[in-house]
Amino acid sequence: MAIAKAVPGKTLLTPTDHTLIMIDHQSQMSFATKSIDAVTLRNNAALVAKAARGFKVSTILTTVAEKSFSGPIFDEIKAVFPEHNIIDRTSMNTWEDERIAVEVNRIGKAKIVLAGLWTSVCIVGPALSAIDQGFEVYVIADACGDVSTEAHEMAMQRMIQIGARPMTSLQYLLELQRDWARSETYDETVRTSIANGGAYGLGLIYAKTMFGASEGH
Repeated sequence: MAIAKAVPGKTLLTPTDHTLIMIDHQSQMSFATKSIDAVTLRNNAALVAKAARGFKVSTILTTVAEKSFSGPIFDEIKAVFPEHNIIDRTSMNTWEDERIAVEVNRIGKAKIVLAGLWTSVCIVGPALSAIDQGFEVYVIADACGDVSTEAHEMAMQRMIQIGARPMTSLQYLLELQRDWARSETYDETVRTSIANGGAYGLGLIYAKTMFGASEGH
């Protein structure tokens, strides 16, 4: 018989149990992205980056052929991590770069969260590789994009079929917070939600302006 306990499920993410890898959020990669518009993609990438910074999540930033072809990482990410080391690769599959393996092993987390361009190449590659090596993989679907909606959706299905767990950008932020009584991250979570949380952010502005709402804080 199952017994209810007031504790979170083991598959829910916490700030300390995973490594976030943001992959190839670059100009050239976004030009051909059609499954999500560039404005929404940049906003969601910013939301993910801010969530990672606010909760001190172990984060790896990586680009492909930055200077010769694909261009710099989105300013929305660079502004959040101005001093962060960005690993520039030649391999389409991030997981095949030895420097990434070294960094993942140095951090030592069993869960990997992925976001980037394109879903069918640069996210499928590390997702399948990491799962094959025993990692739990999560994919932030709306911080990814591909050359067509079909390409993105088929890539998501392929990853899900072998055990990857899909989620969204706002879900990622709120799953890390998970309790409005957590005062140490409350203000940062609200700021990020207001700046990049779309209609939810507008709701927070309205509630705070009209009647001083502060959730359960």
